[in-house]
Formats: sequence, C-alpha cells, structure tokens
Amino acid sequence: MSLIRRLALSAGLAALSTLGTGCATGETAAPAPIGYVTPAASVVIDAARAHPALWPKAASPAAMSDAATEAFVSQLMSRMTLEEKVGQTIQADISAIKPEDLLIYPLGSILAGGNSSPGGDERASPQAWVDLARAFRAANARRGGTVVPLIYGIDAVHGHNNVVGATIFPHNIGLGAARDPDLIRRIGEATALEVAVTGADWTFGPTLAVPRDDRWGRSYEGYGENPEIARSYAGPMTLGLQGRLSASEPLTPGHIAGSAKHFLADGGTQGGADQGDFKGSERELIDIHLSGYPEAIDGGVLSIMASFSSWNGVKHSGNQTILTDVLRGPLGFDGFVVSDWNAHGQLAGCSNESCALAINAGIDMLMAPDSWKPLYVNTLAQARSGEIPAARLDEAVRRILRAKVKAGLFRAERPVEGKFDELGSPAHRALAREAVRKSLVMLKNEGSVLPIRAGARVLVAGSADDIGQASGGWTLTWQGTGNTRADFPNGQSIWEGLNAAVRAGGGQATLSPDGRFTARPDVAIVVFGETPYAEFQGDVATLDFKPEEPLAILKRLKAAGIPTVSVFLSGRPLWTNPEINQSDAFVAAWLPGSEGGGIADVLVGDANGKARRDFQGTLSFSWPKDAAGRPLNVGQPGYDPQFAYGYGLRYAAPRKVGTLPEDSGVAAAASSVADYFVDGRFVPPWSLMLRDAGGEFRLGLETVGRSPRGAVAVQAVDGAGQESARLLTFGPGEGHAVIAASPVDLTRQTNGEMAISFRYRLDARPQGAVRLTLGAGSVDLTGLLKDASLGQWRTLKVRLSCLRDAGADVAAVDQPFGLKATGPVTLAFESVRLASNEGDTVCPGG
Repeated sequence: MSLIRRLALSAGLAALSTLGTGCATGETAAPAPIGYVTPAASVVIDAARAHPALWPKAASPAAMSDAATEAFVSQLMSRMTLEEKVGQTIQADISAIKPEDLLIYPLGSILAGGNSSPGGDERASPQAWVDLARAFRAANARRGGTVVPLIYGIDAVHGHNNVVGATIFPHNIGLGAARDPDLIRRIGEATALEVAVTGADWTFGPTLAVPRDDRWGRSYEGYGENPEIARSYAGPMTLGLQGRLSASEPLTPGHIAGSAKHFLADGGTQGGADQGDFKGSERELIDIHLSGYPEAIDGGVLSIMASFSSWNGVKHSGNQTILTDVLRGPLGFDGFVVSDWNAHGQLAGCSNESCALAINAGIDMLMAPDSWKPLYVNTLAQARSGEIPAARLDEAVRRILRAKVKAGLFRAERPVEGKFDELGSPAHRALAREAVRKSLVMLKNEGSVLPIRAGARVLVAGSADDIGQASGGWTLTWQGTGNTRADFPNGQSIWEGLNAAVRAGGGQATLSPDGRFTARPDVAIVVFGETPYAEFQGDVATLDFKPEEPLAILKRLKAAGIPTVSVFLSGRPLWTNPEINQSDAFVAAWLPGSEGGGIADVLVGDANGKARRDFQGTLSFSWPKDAAGRPLNVGQPGYDPQFAYGYGLRYAAPRKVGTLPEDSGVAAAASSVADYFVDGRFVPPWSLMLRDAGGEFRLGLETVGRSPRGAVAVQAVDGAGQESARLLTFGPGEGHAVIAASPVDLTRQTNGEMAISFRYRLDARPQGAVRLTLGAGSVDLTGLLKDASLGQWRTLKVRLSCLRDAGADVAAVDQPFGLKATGPVTLAFESVRLASNEGDTVCPGG
C-alpha cells in the first residue's frame, strides 16, 4: 500500500474526501483586519546582506521530501481553503487559546511556553499534560473542512524539563564539557520518549548557539564558546530526537520533531544582550555562528527556529538573505522555519498582530503566543490582497505539512502516549547520572583532598539538597524559580548522592547548610553557586560571583583546618578566585540537573581512598582571570584566561594551581538591572529616596530617615531575615518613596512580560490613595491594600507592561520601584526585583 493511502486510512483524513470551499464547517466568517499595520518592505542593508556563494553546502536528506510525501502533501493542499492554509502558519500558546477556539480558527500549531501548563499549574500531573494534548487534538478533528493535525511544540531543552517527575539532564554547558557525541544522541532519544509520553510532538532544540560573551543569560544553553562542539553534537542530537528519516515511514513512535535554534548568532550579540545585535562580518557569521546547523540539516532536522537577534542592525526574522537565500540555497534546508516568541513584532513596520514582512522573508510559521487571533485575521487579509503572494504561502504550508507527515502526525495511533513509567525511568536516570559525572571539571585539587575516602566523616554544606538550584532555568518554570524537593520525585539531590556513597563505604555524612558542626569532620564539601535564571533575568553586567555567604563558610572551615571541596553550580564561568583560594579542591559542576549522585560517583572514592571514577570533563568555556566580563574566547588576540578552554584536571594527572590573584578588576558598585533591594540592602547603584512637598532626601547607608516635611519615613525592620525589610510610614500629606539610579532599559524585559516583584506587609490600612510607581507610570494599589490582612507578608508581582501602558518609559527607567501615598498608611517591603510571569502576576486598575 502506498504511503499516501496508508496515511489517509490511518488518519481518516477529510482532506482526501472533502473539498473545501470558503469557510470550513462551523467556521464563522473572518472579521475585518484588527490593528492592521502595513509592513515595510524587506530592506536589508549591505552590512547584513548574506552572499550565498560564501556559505558551505548542506542538504536535508532526500527522505524528507520523497515523492510519496510530496504527492500526499499536494493532494492535501489542493483541498485546503485559503483560511486553512493561513492557519497552518500561526502558532498559539496554550495559555492564550482554548481547544474550542480551534472549531473556528484552523491553526496549525500550539506550544507550551516556559511558563505555560495545563490550567496554569506548573506542577500539573503527567496525566493533565496528556489530557491537554488530547483535548486540543479532539477539538481540531471536530472542526470540519480539511482537517490537518496540529503540531504541538514545547521547550524540552535539558530533558522533558516541563513535567514533574521527568528526567532532568545537565544543561548544555555541562554536556559540552563532556565532549561525548554518543552521550548526546542517547540523551536525545530519552528526551524524545519522555516528551512523546506526555502528548507533545516537537521540541525546540537542539540549541546550537555559540556564546561568545558569558554575560549573556542564556550562555548555559550553548555547548561551548567554540563551534567545534556544537558541530559534533548537532547531528547526534537530531538523530536522537527524531531517529533517521525514512522515505517510506514517518518517525518511529517515541521520537519527536526537532528544531535547531536560534538561527543565527544568538550567542554573538554585543555585550551579551539577549535579543541583541551581532556586529561582525559575514565571515565571522559563517566560521563561528553557523555552528552545527549544516550537521543538523544533514541529519534531517524538521524545523529551524529563527533568532530574535540581529546582524548589524537587521533582525534575522526579517532578513530574507539569511532565511531564504542562504538557508534554502547552499544549506539546502527542506523543513520549515518558525519564529521565536512574538519576534515578528520587533520588525520595522510590524506589530505582534500583523507582519507580512516576516513571512515574505522566509518565516513559515509565526510563533504568536498571545497575539495569534488578530495575527491570523491580518495574515488572512494579506494573503487575500496578495501582500503575501499565493506562491509564498503555498511554499510555507508545504514545508509545514511535509514536516507533519514525517513526524507521524497523520498516524492515528500514539503507542507511547500515557506510558508514564518512562518518565524518570531507571534507564533514563542512569543516563542522566552518567552525563553528570562526565560533565564535571576539576579546576583544583591541592593535597589530593579528592577523592574522598568512603569511610570518612564528611560535612556537606551549602545548597547541596536543592535540586532546583542544581537544575537551573527552564526547569518546570521559565526561570526555574520556586521549585522544591517535592517537585523532583524521581531525582536525587547532590546531598542525597553524597550521603548514600559515604554511608555505603562505612562513613558518616552530615548536612549543615551553614557549614557549622559539633563533631569535627575529616573533610567538608560546600555546594554553592548561581540561583536559577533564564534570559532577561540572567543577563549580567560582570562575571563577579557576588554572594558572600559561601565565601564566609569556606573561610570558616579553612580557619578550622578542615580540608574543603567546593562544588560550584553555575550556568557560565564566573570569577571565583577568592572561593578557589579558600578551597583545597574546586569542581565546576555546571547545572547538573536531577541526578546529583553523579557527583558522588567521582568525588567519593573507595574505602582506601582510591578513585572509583576519574574526572572526564574539560572546559568548553574559558574561565576568566577577572570579573570584567569582556569576551574571552580561545583563539582571540590577547587570550589570557585563568583556566583555558580545554582545561580539566584528572586524578591521574594532577597539577598545582597555587594562590590566585583576588583583584576582580571591576568596581564594587556595578549596575544591576534586575535586582533593586535584596537581603536588606539596596543593590548598587540603586538607593532609596524619600520625597514630599518640601523636596527629597536620599539615603546612603542609613537605615532610618524621613522626607523633608515628614510625609514619609523609613526604618529597617525584620522580614525574611534580620533587618531585611524597610518599613514606610506615610502621612500626613503626600509622600513618595522611590528606588532610584541612572536610567536602565527594560524594553526587552517588558516585551518578555516580566514583572516588578516585591514582598510587603501591611501594618496600618491606607487612609488615602496608594500607588505603585515605575518612572512616570503608576497603578492603584488602594483597593488591594484595603482588603489585605494586617501583619502578614505577601508577594505582589505587577507586570511591567501594565506600568508601560500607564505611562512609564520602559526604555529609560531611573525609578523602577516606588510607593506613593496621599494619606497615612504603614507598610513594609523587601525583595524588590524583576521576576518572570509564572501565571501569578497582576495588573491593578489605573
């Protein structure tokens, strides 16, 4: 039986039996265009114009577009209405679309973004994820007309990191240190199976970024600063996720479609700014940032995601010379291109709701998470008018349908869906544990403190029992924050792994987060590092590791004469010379994920102190000699790292490190874009100002003060910690307390729907109006405060977009937080910072 016939019978496709004429059954007539913006012509300046003759050759396998598949797609398209074709080019997020919407709008795709989940519950059960997928598929099948299966995408970037109980593998920065392509293939296979179990069809990976500035908040998503690693991994990861493409069959059950991302140079932006601009030559673009895309294309990757970023000022999502001339020319890509989250709205002349330019430039599917409905309406109007030529629309739809055929979406059966025993299965956990131990890089081992004798008395300090911190961003939530041990029922924390290994060898392990002890240990292991973040939150001004408590613990242990091992958790190399100097051994563990036992496999030896396994990892990113954060990449002029690309000690090959210099090379008051008042301190350069009709008073190091006429006063009080909060007492008269400094640009954070977050405690109810301010924008908190319970701490998160819409200039924010009252009110605040929208933000009335 032919492939076309098998697909038709398997799916029961109306496409092969129903002619579409006009609107599909049950579909209402499309309304007039909404918020229409006429796109500017696709203008590419010479500095961002690609020359296809310079680029290397690649080609999607012939099996992607074999004759049987193309004939099936042609028959299907001949029966599709214009509305149905346009629908294939639009992708909506599950937080902004309901299954019943598909009865009217014939969309081609849905996604579950970083903070999207069934019913808004980030800890939803695996069954809830399956139920969600089935509800959308069922609604799509009921729409009538020419029914085309949805393709459902999700960011499974280090395992199926969206679902409680799934295996969380090390982030790519750790996998890059492992230098093991076969390991990558096997991780791809395990990830695909766990994703398929919960009903999704497509992951937005592999990430092939080559981060060249470690201040970028997504550095950990890259395998390394040198493209050689991504080139060696792109093909194996693609084959792991998808399997090998066949001309006669779709992907085998348990495999899913991949999406190589973010095309192109997302890791090369100036200053490490997310969504920023790569300022460089076409030669650099090819030699460095083309990365592993040819290998992924040769491996049959079914889709590629275009980058938010720009090349010499021109956004990739609108650069036809990159998306069409190069990608469809010498690179020979036959799959489809999807844009990133509302990225089309950043193009000149476009908005989130309207962008013919992106499609005409070469975007086949527009990721329009919350703007999908007006975007569909406007794209349909542009297709009808010819602004989007019929041939271009058909080209995009063919590519999407081709990928859907190959992904097996026209197959009715889903034999692995719902097999929850595959989530966090013993085999997948063992694979993740292998990945952890292969990713560890030993930077220092003085006095051979490692490996630790299994029978020793071991003190374990710091955040060793926090799987959330060990997993980093893109773990259950976008930023990876708010996770607890209960969210990883199949995992093992670093502490649990160490405890098991030490006890198995007849020793004793004690967990003491602050590093204090009663019985003197033989050795101490201190686990510390960065707390979770993703883009926006993760962009930093310097590479200085700022938390002070880990260094204090290390100094205390050193003073007591306790041999000490540091296990450093981070999404990038950071300047940690003081911490390295206070440690006898220092291990870069990156973001290892849910299988902390892999660390014990290498750190804890046998009963005689002999290594059970040696270190294998080597640095895939150069380790900095100072904290300035200037790009530091192997091969560049003046290359002078603390530890070079490729460095990594072995038990079998020790080397003395000695004392490192402790001059960070940066001023202590480096700017913070995302943190304003943390742990009882205003983060430099931010400070508190008190204003009233008599003028203003700026506090320095003082913890007590009042405005010139006494309309607002402040004092330090206890919150989550000793004097970690500030108590504001307003009245009589109008007073305003603001955190202020030189302006920062929060445009990207606003576009990312981030929020100003703070904890507050109401001590006396307002007798006038109370407003939250950000620059010139403000929202009314009076009603919220009048209903709040007295004396209880609460967290409030107000979306930046609300304050922008209320008048704030988010491109130049010099006062990111303020409270203004027209009458008496008393309240305390603490922990003022930017935070991601995890379905818990509000937009109070004006």
